[in-house]
Amino acid sequence: MKHTVPNARRIPFSRSRRPGGIVKILLSFLLLLLLGSAAFFSVGVTVLLKDLSETLPSSEEILRRQPSLATTVLDRNGRVITTLFEENRTWVPLGKISPWFLKATLAAEDSEFYEHAGLRPAAILRALWIDLSHQRARQGGSTITQQLARNLFLSREKTFTRKIKEAILSIRLERIYSKDKILEMYVNTIYLGHGTYGIGAAAQSYFGKEASALSLAEASTLAGLIAAPEYYTPVRNPEGSKTRQRYVLHRMADLGWISLDQEKGTLAKPLQLRSGKRRKLELQQAPYFVSHLLFKNLLPAYGADTVYRGGLSILTTLDLDLQKAAEKAFAGLSHEGALVALDPDTGEILALVGGRDFRKSKFNRAVQAFRQPGSSFKPLVYAAAFENGYRPVDHLLDAPLTFPNGWSPQNYDRKFSGEVTLVEALGRSLNTPAVRLAQIVGIPSIQEVARKMGITTPHLPDDLSLALGSTSVTPQEMAVAFSCFANNGYRVTPFGIREIRSASGEILEKNGPRLDRGISMETALAVRSMLVQAVLWGTGRAAQVPGVETFGKTGTTNDWSDAWFVGGVPGLVAVVYVGNDNHTSLGAKAVGGKVAAPVWKRFVTEAVRLRGTPARFTVPAEGHVEIVRVCRKTGFLATGSCQGAEVALRTGEAPTAECPFHGGSRVAAREDGNAPQLLLAPADDASVQGRYALRYGSQERSAQPAESETGVETPETPVATEAPAEPVVAAKRPPAKAATPANPQAKPYAKDLSPANEVEKKYQDLLKQYRITN
Repeated sequence: MKHTVPNARRIPFSRSRRPGGIVKILLSFLLLLLLGSAAFFSVGVTVLLKDLSETLPSSEEILRRQPSLATTVLDRNGRVITTLFEENRTWVPLGKISPWFLKATLAAEDSEFYEHAGLRPAAILRALWIDLSHQRARQGGSTITQQLARNLFLSREKTFTRKIKEAILSIRLERIYSKDKILEMYVNTIYLGHGTYGIGAAAQSYFGKEASALSLAEASTLAGLIAAPEYYTPVRNPEGSKTRQRYVLHRMADLGWISLDQEKGTLAKPLQLRSGKRRKLELQQAPYFVSHLLFKNLLPAYGADTVYRGGLSILTTLDLDLQKAAEKAFAGLSHEGALVALDPDTGEILALVGGRDFRKSKFNRAVQAFRQPGSSFKPLVYAAAFENGYRPVDHLLDAPLTFPNGWSPQNYDRKFSGEVTLVEALGRSLNTPAVRLAQIVGIPSIQEVARKMGITTPHLPDDLSLALGSTSVTPQEMAVAFSCFANNGYRVTPFGIREIRSASGEILEKNGPRLDRGISMETALAVRSMLVQAVLWGTGRAAQVPGVETFGKTGTTNDWSDAWFVGGVPGLVAVVYVGNDNHTSLGAKAVGGKVAAPVWKRFVTEAVRLRGTPARFTVPAEGHVEIVRVCRKTGFLATGSCQGAEVALRTGEAPTAECPFHGGSRVAAREDGNAPQLLLAPADDASVQGRYALRYGSQERSAQPAESETGVETPETPVATEAPAEPVVAAKRPPAKAATPANPQAKPYAKDLSPANEVEKKYQDLLKQYRITN
């Protein structure tokens, strides 16, 4: 009998268990898949985190990381001249930042900053969901720590990879630094628009204040910039800025950090803005001075990265008040030129103007323009004579001179005064006596003295034109040379930087006076006394500073192309040079006494008031000189009828007899062992001497030389003597040094030694060399 299982084909045993088994298999498969995916994801994330972590700065590298800081250039009194920066940032400690700004920043950016550990997971997930739903990065959610990590080490691109890097760095930052330090770093590195980084630069740029002095209104405005500084800037978008400020204040009120009344009152207050947009090459004050320091000192020694990113503090020698006075005195000129002011006792540059407009021309005429100083160079010729034993009371002939090659130097008015004292010749800036003196002293001796006094130009000529200032020098060189007359004979080394400190306060460089003996004290005092006379009654009268002993010398070149005044008062030496860059004429009769001296006087008069300088120079006891009042005409002691001049003479070398021309004894004059002597040059033969020498019995044309319309004295014309006549002083023919006369065909600027356009090009090349511009 055959047995069968009912419905066996329809409901087999294996099929009766399939529904439950399938579910279990599926669940198991899904579980394994999830576990595998999780493991894979975990491994992938671990590998990704490891790979990304290795590309990020380590804790040690984070500690070494220094943000780009602006370098501050200060004047001698600690006032800011300008800032040099790649990113305009000045670091401010947390304790010196307005609490209003700190609260406003926390309210706007991360009110839970002090509660979280660098990340806010909920905010990150929310941002991630929004980003995924839009299939691209749209939402922020970054903490202040994350923003700091991004600002210091990452780009601003919105990618998931960057977000992961940001999170890793945030955790590292939180482990390394305290919350206060992170906040300090954050507010000093954020970009706040118009080229400013950090609260210190922004407070100055927008409001002209220190970060500690910001009001609630100002602080909330700046905190509102963080989200989008170029959009919310109050300079270009006041409405957008006010909207953002309203948001910040509302957040502060919601958090209970300000009252509703404070919120409303602050919103109603108008802001007093000071726009701070400036590129790093737009120097704020004293641009020629700062650029001079940049390319002569700072960039060669420290490099562009340190200068523009290192946060240096540079204490200079400049006095901002004197600088402004110099620029004001210079402003009225219709020609180019320069002004340099030194402290003659130290060599410190107190003021420097290199041109009329730095934006239009970077050519620094104070230190780069090689120009002929004309008669302002003559005091160095006289200094060389005194170093060789001659005296201010000795005599020279002011008479025609013609050399075999045809060169015939002339005086300004093409007249001659006959026999004159050295003090008279220099005070009235007579040319032929200066050439004679150069021939007697010798060109090598003059060159040597000039070098010792600080003339460094390679362009000192080897002929007699040097006596008339045919060399090419810079205004700063002339300031150094004349400092020897102000400081009793010492050559100073000019400098503009007193001290440089790093961002941490370490002293990197310290400079001070460097003085070397240039000329003897006796020579310096003698020449200075003569230059004081030149200002009292000579060609420098336009430079007299009321109530202050002033010395100086005018200078004018052929064709009226250059005008100078070089001189000083106690504690200050200044040079004013005026001349066109293409060497065209300044105008007919544009002499130094008319063009440069008034500018010099305006500046020095204000400088005396600002610096409180002494009224008179002091004569050191060890100087071995005596101040003697002598007759300008004869050099003997002055009588009541003489035109007198006070000069410094070596002790024991002053005449003892009174002027025989104006009431003194002729016998005493003849017997005076220190009587002035007439110094004869090779060209002064008997006929010249007979015609132009000063003799008893000669008639004086006038008691005082007349003054021409140009402000230059017109010399007296010699008068024929009455026989029998005797010489006033004994003639002496010193051994003349071989000297080449000037080339009568020479043109002062046949070759321009410092063309303005070439200097401008070199400046631009240097900017590229130091990567300051592209």
